[in-house]
Amino acid sequence: MQARRVPLRMCTGCGEMKPKKELVRVVRDKDGAVSLDLTGKKAGRGAYVCPSPECLRKARKARRIERSFQCRIPDEVYDAMEAELSRCEPPAPQGKEDPEN
Repeated sequence: MQARRVPLRMCTGCGEMKPKKELVRVVRDKDGAVSLDLTGKKAGRGAYVCPSPECLRKARKARRIERSFQCRIPDEVYDAMEAELSRCEPPAPQGKEDPEN
């Protein structure tokens, strides 16, 4: 049996190619509304970003998502997406405690 090929997408923030399931989709629907698609099933044009607010900030600063969608995105939309990513982001892994301390 042949191994399944994992679909890769590029993060618009950091530019790394990652498996599609590890990224969050940003969608522009027919009406021009831009939002996060945490399920990956919303209809519309999509761009991908890592699930960290830092990558979204990088994409915002370089206007990469706006370039992908060929439209201007208001700051309020970016702020709402960043807040939503912050809520959904898993906590950072804790390092091992040093037993000598």
